[in-house]
Amino acid sequence: MGRATAVLAAGAALTVLCGCTVQASGDDRRSPVRIELPSGTPSGKSAPPPDDKPSATPTPAAPAVLWSRGDEGRDIRELQSRLRQIAWLFDGPTGTYDDLTEQAVRGFQGKRGLPKTGKTDQVTWERLLKMTREPGKWDLYLMGGQPADAPDARCLTGRVLCVSKSSRTLRWMIDGRTVLTVPVRFGSQYTPTREGVFSVYWKSRHHVSTLYDSPMPYAMFFSGGQAVHYSSDFAATGYGGASHGCVNVRDERAIAEMFAQVRTGDKVVVHW
Repeated sequence: MGRATAVLAAGAALTVLCGCTVQASGDDRRSPVRIELPSGTPSGKSAPPPDDKPSATPTPAAPAVLWSRGDEGRDIRELQSRLRQIAWLFDGPTGTYDDLTEQAVRGFQGKRGLPKTGKTDQVTWERLLKMTREPGKWDLYLMGGQPADAPDARCLTGRVLCVSKSSRTLRWMIDGRTVLTVPVRFGSQYTPTREGVFSVYWKSRHHVSTLYDSPMPYAMFFSGGQAVHYSSDFAATGYGGASHGCVNVRDERAIAEMFAQVRTGDKVVVHW
């Protein structure tokens, strides 16, 4: 009896230590001990509840800005030329992203539901490309600003008005040095500007054409009725028009400076 009591006492102690259930059968002599593990699997920490909040949608990046105010170059000329095609810009192209260009871009953007930044970004540019055609060289330089080509060899000595039909420019040169360069335009197919070597035979500051009844300020005649002179029409419309055979200059300040320096007898070379 004492031995059975000791076994039960030992089982009870094991129960306290292990947290198990001890059950005795009817036969105290065997004193079988059965250990039952508690249901469930214990864990060190409770897992955090799932996050029911939806993940934040990333803000799409703003389209890359290609050009903005102050930029210059050939790309700006193309932008301005395309804006002219759809009547958002009426000046230039100048090759400089100025306030008028910015206003035109802003108007174009607003009309098409784009952010009105006035800056030409990738989305604005792609929309403009779809609506316009590729501009040609004289669309890009409609109002002048094109680079002059190399002077003809006949222009490298003496005092010369060196006129290039290829680049549509006039160089005022003295002993091979270019003093002044301006864009010019020529006669049409039916009234072409003559080519060759001539000389200034008459200057007339306030000349008016008796044949066409049109003003020819700062006229420097070199071949019959053909002269180098200022043209307000060229200043207004650029290469969209033509002369009646004269060499038109659109920069009045430049032609005034040239007129003051050129002398009767100075050479005129008109070449391709």
